[in-house]
Amino acid sequence: MLNTGTNSAMAEFSALVDFSKLINSSLDLSLSLNNILLTSLSKFHTTRGLIALTDKNSQLIVKASKGFTPQLLEQFPKVSIHQCSDHEAFAAFMQNTRTVVCREISFSGENRGVIILGSRLGGNEYTNSDLEFLDTLLNLGASAIENSLNFEEMKRLNKDLDTRINQLSSLFDLGKEFSGILEVSTVTRLLTFSIIGQLLVSKYAIITFGQDGYNVLDTKIQADLLENWLGRIKPEDITEPLSLDSAGIDLPEKVELVIPMQIKGETKGIILLGKRINGKEFSRTDIEFAYSVGSLAIISIENSRLFQEALEKQRLEKDLEIARNIQQNLLPKKLPRMKKFEIASYNKSARQVGGDYFDVIKLDSARTLIAIADVSGKGVQAALLMANLQAFLKSMCKKFGEISEATGLINDLVTENIIIGSFITFFWGILDEENSTFTYVNAGHNPPLLLREGTITKLKLGGMILGIIPTMAPYALETVELKPGDALLLFTDGVTEAMSAGGVEYSDERLEELLINYSPNSTSSELIEKIKSDIELFTRGAVQSDDITMLAMKAL
Repeated sequence: MLNTGTNSAMAEFSALVDFSKLINSSLDLSLSLNNILLTSLSKFHTTRGLIALTDKNSQLIVKASKGFTPQLLEQFPKVSIHQCSDHEAFAAFMQNTRTVVCREISFSGENRGVIILGSRLGGNEYTNSDLEFLDTLLNLGASAIENSLNFEEMKRLNKDLDTRINQLSSLFDLGKEFSGILEVSTVTRLLTFSIIGQLLVSKYAIITFGQDGYNVLDTKIQADLLENWLGRIKPEDITEPLSLDSAGIDLPEKVELVIPMQIKGETKGIILLGKRINGKEFSRTDIEFAYSVGSLAIISIENSRLFQEALEKQRLEKDLEIARNIQQNLLPKKLPRMKKFEIASYNKSARQVGGDYFDVIKLDSARTLIAIADVSGKGVQAALLMANLQAFLKSMCKKFGEISEATGLINDLVTENIIIGSFITFFWGILDEENSTFTYVNAGHNPPLLLREGTITKLKLGGMILGIIPTMAPYALETVELKPGDALLLFTDGVTEAMSAGGVEYSDERLEELLINYSPNSTSSELIEKIKSDIELFTRGAVQSDDITMLAMKAL
């Protein structure tokens, strides 16, 4: 017959075999831990025990317990597995809860947890045999715990993988949707539904940044809180996703996550997200999804902006083309033919429409009005002022005495109708064929050049430019006699201020040097072509900086 010790050993062995079969029959971590705990409590006749396992930071976290109230479990110290043996708080916890045994649980060559047991009923102490049995029990259970943890991790990874697959599928579909949308409001709605549907948030805001500041496309966050926060941040401060625990980041109330919307590394907008409805924290996968969707959306928003700008540019170019045609119709299409004089002209705007103006108007059989002007600035504004000047000039042509008096009246009309900061330089005169004379007034314009036998005379007499102040003193006039072979060149400052590629002006000196050897045999057209060719040579490789207008008159 077997003695009592042998019977006890056989019973323990049988219990261990049954325990091994039971604990390895399931991969549920909670079930495995409870089986270990219940077996220990039953074996050692105690009513209190717990099992704590380490987290990723090696800190012990209670995973299963029996006989502990919630208040007692809250006292479990935050302690590392490496500190529990000599940690004062851990020792105090065991003393307060009347637990007397603490044994480590090891698997994969590392201590991964502890089991703590209370005192035995009846006051018996734990013997060495009891502790050896407990260690054997834990060794058998350790593999089950490890398998359960691995299974839990595998389930988590599979869940993450499923989430990623779903998100990638959503991103693929969203990419196709976003690429076909050119309305910002539609892009915003799609982005909002995508974020809410996938991440389950109720508080959010979608903001874009531009040259004029920020633009709130959609929000469920209190406006004053949002505006106050947006007034303190800059787009370049947000280059990566930011959360509440980001160092030095002050987020608006009820916002837990900020996602930048970027194009080529530049933050063009942000997505603000509040707490998730299901109470879960934002995972790395969630943040990556929100960032990806935001990137798709901001590209679509930027494309929409560029598309609208292109449409606006097309409309503007069409309007400018119409304005250009109207302006060209204001300039003389055909210059009058005269017996004793010939006239040629050239006009080229720096933009589609410009501010240079010239006119040649036959007053009667003997007299011809010649005018040239330069409105300050370029573009549509200058063109409109030029049109006004032409209207004033046309009305004056029908009834005026001396052109000096008429110049004063034109100045008054221009001053009344011009905007502050604008002005017009103006030169005009009357060519009398019978007497071969030219009577002129210069209102602050580049002095025309009278070319005669190797000399240059500048026609300067007149008065102030048009549009600054009403006429205070009469404009002066001068009459010059024109002899056969003489030439008169009228031009705007676009000629002398033409810029080279190196930023150097053409200058009055270069123009006069070119014309000092003017040949009396040259025609007025040849004179203009000579100047035009020299300007083109000088400015080769540079963009035209100003309107260019020339009017040449040759006495036959």
